Amino acid sequence: MGKALIIGAGGVASVVVHKCVQVPDVFEEICIASRTKSKCDTLKEKLDGGRTKIQTAQVDADNVDELIELINDFKPEIVINVALPYQDLTIMDACLATGVHYLDTANYEPLDTAKFEYKWQWAYREKFEQAGLTAILGSGFDPGVTGVFSAYAQKHYFDEIHTIDIVDANAGDHGYPFATNFNPEINIREITANGRYWENGEFIETPPLSEKRVYDLPEIGPKDVYLLYHEELESLAENIKGIKKIRFWMTFSEKYLTHLKVLENVGMTSIEPINFEGQEIVPLQFLKAVLPDPASLGPRTKGKTNIGCIFQGTKDGEEKTYYVYNVSDHQECYREVGSQAISYTTGVPAMIGAMLLMKGEWKKPGVYNVEEFNPDPFMEALNEYGLPWQEDFNPELID
Repeated sequence: MGKALIIGAGGVASVVVHKCVQVPDVFEEICIASRTKSKCDTLKEKLDGGRTKIQTAQVDADNVDELIELINDFKPEIVINVALPYQDLTIMDACLATGVHYLDTANYEPLDTAKFEYKWQWAYREKFEQAGLTAILGSGFDPGVTGVFSAYAQKHYFDEIHTIDIVDANAGDHGYPFATNFNPEINIREITANGRYWENGEFIETPPLSEKRVYDLPEIGPKDVYLLYHEELESLAENIKGIKKIRFWMTFSEKYLTHLKVLENVGMTSIEPINFEGQEIVPLQFLKAVLPDPASLGPRTKGKTNIGCIFQGTKDGEEKTYYVYNVSDHQECYREVGSQAISYTTGVPAMIGAMLLMKGEWKKPGVYNVEEFNPDPFMEALNEYGLPWQEDFNPELID
């Protein structure tokens, strides 16, 4: 079928590579590229020997010329971007210059401000359309599967969806006093930013972690969830008809929040550079360097995640509620691909989105969020490739 260039070699990239080699009819050849080639080589050694041919390369994803050279050399059909969100635009530029499709799992962010906005990437719509290329934005879990769940609910169960509550719960325990389950820099920027939710055509801002609920979730029980801003709210507000309110909730333990508050109070979560012994350092980047690497949490993490969406709206004039979710077990994910469930739930949907594009089912010129495509083949693939979903038409979740 074709070739895919995978940029990145962290926890999520590792899952993407593991999953691509499970579908050799689609991914006949892959190239894993990263700033640190040795990480790519380690992945290749683990997975070589199957029907998918694997090669590796060194690339600086901040450098458009280097990216162009690599793409022209390997000639992939698609670039799967699982590098850092700061690099989305350079990779998109390289795809345009070389005539290659694009997919990522997280929206572009400028280095100096935690924005979580799509405007920079949406500005590429016309360029990709004119080039006859497809760019799929946010094909992870949230954003990603949550958008597919929304499109599926809209297509099959509602005339109008009025509210969406996205609930991301992690009941895993890694045994460390404090660690983040994915890139600490991105994770902490998300959590320390003001909360925001969308209601009646506008965003309403809340102080960080000021709104809390308890949800009693299938397979993991009652959990404290806090309202955060998350980028899929911006695209779902545009793409789901009749929507009046969208919120995003995430679980945090008291222990986690206490550590975070102390780090914030002493300035360690700041993204403002400081001068330390004649060197410019960003405190948050230094903190990232001293915290456990999320990729190292896999063998230690026990427990489950539950991520899903609760929809309320109308069908044939009647009020209706629908809850669709996935439960993943950290240890089962680790046994299969050597990563915990946070990386797994992001990496599997990246492979699925790329697979659907390469098969022509999700291919149309322009820049799109996942909810703008037909959700049905994606929902089928989730069941097939390790993220089975469950649904409930009468959820009783809130304590």
